[in-house]
Amino acid sequence: MRRTRKSPLSALLARLAALVALVVLGALCPSAAQAAEEPGTQAAGLHISNGRLVEGNGNDFVMRGVNHAHTWYPNELGSLADIKAQGANTVRVVLADGHRWTANTASDVADVIAQCKANRLICVLEVHDTTGYGEDSAAGTLDQAADYWIGLKDVLAGQENYIVINIGNEPWGNTDPAGWTAPTIAAIQKLRNAGFEHTIMVDAPNWGQDWQQVMRTNAQSVYAADTTGNLIFSIHMYSVFDTAAEVTDYLNAFVSAKLPILIGEFGGPADQWGDPDEDTMMATAEQLDIGYLAWSWSGNTDPILDLVLNFDPAQMTSWGQRIFNGANGIAQTAKEATVFGGGSSDTQAPTAPGAPTASAVTATSANLSWTASTDNVGVAGYDVVRVGGGTEAKVAASTANSVTVTGLTANTAYSFAVYARDAAGNRSARSAAVSVTTADTPAGSCSVGYRVVGEWQGGFQGEIAIRNTGTSAVSGWNLAFTFANGQTVSNMWGGTAAQSGGSVTVTPASYTQTIPAGGSVTVGFIGSKGATNAAPTAFTLNGAACVNG
Repeated sequence: MRRTRKSPLSALLARLAALVALVVLGALCPSAAQAAEEPGTQAAGLHISNGRLVEGNGNDFVMRGVNHAHTWYPNELGSLADIKAQGANTVRVVLADGHRWTANTASDVADVIAQCKANRLICVLEVHDTTGYGEDSAAGTLDQAADYWIGLKDVLAGQENYIVINIGNEPWGNTDPAGWTAPTIAAIQKLRNAGFEHTIMVDAPNWGQDWQQVMRTNAQSVYAADTTGNLIFSIHMYSVFDTAAEVTDYLNAFVSAKLPILIGEFGGPADQWGDPDEDTMMATAEQLDIGYLAWSWSGNTDPILDLVLNFDPAQMTSWGQRIFNGANGIAQTAKEATVFGGGSSDTQAPTAPGAPTASAVTATSANLSWTASTDNVGVAGYDVVRVGGGTEAKVAASTANSVTVTGLTANTAYSFAVYARDAAGNRSARSAAVSVTTADTPAGSCSVGYRVVGEWQGGFQGEIAIRNTGTSAVSGWNLAFTFANGQTVSNMWGGTAAQSGGSVTVTPASYTQTIPAGGSVTVGFIGSKGATNAAPTAFTLNGAACVNG
């Protein structure tokens, strides 16, 4: 949502921060591009691949669309047909979780999704109550927004081909935007732990405009914290971006690092607030082949931001003409999602698979098989989930009615169940679960190499290479060590760190889950330090001591 233009001093500080961020991103986080390319658990529907948003079939999907203020205008869902008629392939729909505005109910959200699908639009659903959270402690937080999405899980499940979840709009205003990183990671992980496989979109702080470069500097660590790799960043480009060079520089920083990004909001008449002509933003997005979503269709308190007046497409504004019919506008650049191709109207889900049975259970793996599902068109595949404590997490996928689940921990009880899905993205009910306890096995041999990559006042970058010197693969590992000088880990890629005092434990990311015999994996991190920064002297892997060095 449009915010006031920053002061000249703020503009100067933002430009200086941008230069600093480039140095930090390049010098302190050299593995950013590598981290963004690492494979996660690939979602069945829309997902990120090699830094780009793609459909379930692997085809690129570039969002070209608009925002729709549904929570304030619930009777204007008919506008989706008008938005589609202008050539859009995406609509970002404003919702509320009840902390500022009346919450949109599950049935209402289901209707929104149905209308998006009926009008062949990919639907970005966003909670607006988080707007400017840092300036209003009574507002809904990202954690509360995550709870709202979890409450809608039954409505959202199986719609991964058609929807993207924008956790919260413009979190943090001008107060402590540096606090954006940890709550954003926590909200993402909360949804993943609840079993969400959808593409998740996160907005920048500073009213979505990131004028302190917080998202730009921390994007790599936030992306690495989502073990599915199914995350896209959203920048809102209003008056912070004063020149075409600033627009290009900001977007290029993400694209060159293979970190997924789009322009989630922008708008207004050319140069009304000192911005570059918004056509520059559209042209840059077209050049970089990334998405943009204009603010907004209609109903703004300031109609200068309306694309059409009074929700009437016959009353299109000059802003609307540029968005829809300009040289880089929607009519010229939008391509419909292939999931809608051929006019498929398949909405029937497959039958539930039979309860899985387990065989060939080892310390780190188990074979599962089940009775196949049936479907009116055809079953496209199966998703195996681990179930526990009211949550579930995807652990494997298969096109056959059997799979080997790997990466398990020795002497541990698990519960697994199965879903079937068809080509249209419909998902079956969950099968009954099977309980499996893995075999016990002694820990393998290991060595650990620890080094400090770079240091600066109060902080440093570290790297840990874990080598498997045994004769069999190590999966589902846990590395433990202790800092002696009060160092703390703030961001990590390649793994997830938990710290209590000086004691640190590291568990793997999806792409470092298994260390083959004779092989190694590497994790990196950003940490804080005092005057002394001694390296840890002892490491254990799955409870067994490792050689240091």
